[in-house]
Amino acid sequence: MNRFRHLLPALLLLIAALPASAEVHEFFLDNGMQILVKEDRRAPVAVSMVWYRVGSGHEHDGITGISHAVEHMMFKGTETYGPGVFSRLVAERGGRSNAFTGRDFTAYFQQIDRVHLDKMLYLEADRMRGLLFDPEEFAREMEVIKEERRLTLDDNPRAVAGERFNAVAFASSPYRHAIIGWMSDIESYTLDDLRAWYARWYAPNNAILVVVGDVDAEAVHAKAQRHFGPIPARAIVPPKPRPEVEPLGERRATVRIPAQVPLVSLRYLTPSLATADDPDDAYALAVAAAVLGGSTTARLQSRLEREREIVSSVSTGYNLYARLDDLFTVNAVPADGHDVAAVEAALRAEVARLRDERVDESELERIRIRVLADNVFQQDSLFYQGMLLGMLETAGIGWRELDAYAERIRAVTPEQVQSVARRYLVDDRLTVGILEPIAGAAPPGHGLGDSRPLMHAR
Repeated sequence: MNRFRHLLPALLLLIAALPASAEVHEFFLDNGMQILVKEDRRAPVAVSMVWYRVGSGHEHDGITGISHAVEHMMFKGTETYGPGVFSRLVAERGGRSNAFTGRDFTAYFQQIDRVHLDKMLYLEADRMRGLLFDPEEFAREMEVIKEERRLTLDDNPRAVAGERFNAVAFASSPYRHAIIGWMSDIESYTLDDLRAWYARWYAPNNAILVVVGDVDAEAVHAKAQRHFGPIPARAIVPPKPRPEVEPLGERRATVRIPAQVPLVSLRYLTPSLATADDPDDAYALAVAAAVLGGSTTARLQSRLEREREIVSSVSTGYNLYARLDDLFTVNAVPADGHDVAAVEAALRAEVARLRDERVDESELERIRIRVLADNVFQQDSLFYQGMLLGMLETAGIGWRELDAYAERIRAVTPEQVQSVARRYLVDDRLTVGILEPIAGAAPPGHGLGDSRPLMHAR
């Protein structure tokens, strides 16, 4: 008898009982701004987020990273408040604020006592329409961004490798460049570049207000109408489509830089939930990533790290909520005494096994339970609840997909996992990235991860 079967009903009851499963209230202002409110009354706090449908995936060569640069300038003063006042006003009320840029979005948030929500919305509306773009602040902030790139990317061998691997794995997709942008582009921005990007994308009809916490949905709607309603809509001209061209054969990328350890990365071009012809394929790919990695009992950790001891660390990654086709990744650091060729062969053999053999139903049920449990525990956070709503909307999937998540994960079958592996986890869709350390000082890597952050925060 399957020893995990009795856990699934209990987990589903937990999902249904959690406050994170509360109803999402949706409103639209006359100017096109979307409002999403999720009431969660466990504590007298709220998370307020404004998401703009623009990120590094909307950029083109020559201005890579400009969405992130505008994010920095959003804290540098408006016609109403001077530089730094926004953050000070939040802090004086016991809250915290920050922002982050992704490939499909730029988002700004405050975590505050519920009584201060009205002031937060006022401040966000103020900077949606009245940013200063002071030349001196611009010059200082561009130096901050250059240093940020040096610290988070250029001085991190794995991040450098990941940036170069992506530039090879994607031939035409805007996902091919890092969110923070190439240094040459950062050095070349003008104030007019940033002002034009802000004018093009920062409008109420290109924004989503997400509020989660101890609030009343109708009251949030009224506050949003008062502060954002007077801001006129603008014509939003999306970039021309730049889908990734169909790959016609395996690609390879080798990066030779000072580093402490080598890295082997397999990157398969795959559809996301937004681009898949059948949404079941995307969920099957998410489950396939969990079968291979993601826990101490997953195949790669169990077989390659503990049993064979040929890797010191290994991970997998798949982004269900991307706007464009993305990469299914497998990353590993060879253990001492094992070279990259042996590790690459071992990783490819495990992926081939996923194609050649159906996952046993008992193994798959254990994976389903773990994936669902991870999702439930993450949604215990107000911030993560808001993150999910914002990511689903900016990817073009829609927040209602939240309600389908548990059912779709539960419905993934061994046949579906094998089917997506046979169609997408194949050599013709693969980029192999190898980081080869060379002599020279190198800082420690900042974790194995995917070597390609999905967000860049201030």
